[in-house]
Amino acid sequence: MTRSLLWRGLLAGLVGAFIAVTFALLFAEPQIDAAIALEARHVMPGMAAEPELVSRATQKTWGLFTAMGLYGTALGGLFAILFAALHGRVSRLSPRALSLLLALAAFVVVVLVPAIKYPPTPPAVGLHETVRLRTAAYFAMLALSVLAAVAAGWTARRAHKLVGVDRLLIAAGVFVGVVAIGQLLLPVIDEVPADFPASLLWQFRLASIGTQAVFWLATADLFGRAAERELARPA
Repeated sequence: MTRSLLWRGLLAGLVGAFIAVTFALLFAEPQIDAAIALEARHVMPGMAAEPELVSRATQKTWGLFTAMGLYGTALGGLFAILFAALHGRVSRLSPRALSLLLALAAFVVVVLVPAIKYPPTPPAVGLHETVRLRTAAYFAMLALSVLAAVAAGWTARRAHKLVGVDRLLIAAGVFVGVVAIGQLLLPVIDEVPADFPASLLWQFRLASIGTQAVFWLATADLFGRAAERELARPA
């Protein structure tokens, strides 16, 4: 059964990634083009432009589809494994409802919480000298968010003597507490130029997070429908 759910998760992640790419092409890529154009206008006269390793046209087409396809397929497989581990053990939700609930939790843990501390930034924002620091800080926040989710789940299981709402509140408190401590300890990175348009920055960040939301929603819905049909079949 797990193997059957796994390949369905891989396929759902791949299709969800292509749907998310379509959203990104419509809403995120125009913001990136505007940021690149703004960055080009700030280049000092006489300065040589950095060599373009991958053309912008490739980045917006094959590069974007390839990267999102690999990303979606990998996460779709992990999603299916997590679904198989939880289905029938933690709740009596239908496969589709459980899939959508897991996607919501994954979006909060993997996307939303790290973005609160280190939101997505377009070109022309951020110093080249701090790339390693920013990358390490982001992945540290991501790991901390996942750790907080695991701690919240463990707490909810240990508090089995409490009613459902109280267990949920305690688990949420543990998650928020661990995340809050991490956000206080990790470094603050604010490298947005003073003359960078606030509306462009906001639209880019909203489109970036929206792309992830579309991916998780599409993947969860497609996988949930497929899992319902698979689990309804006689053994």
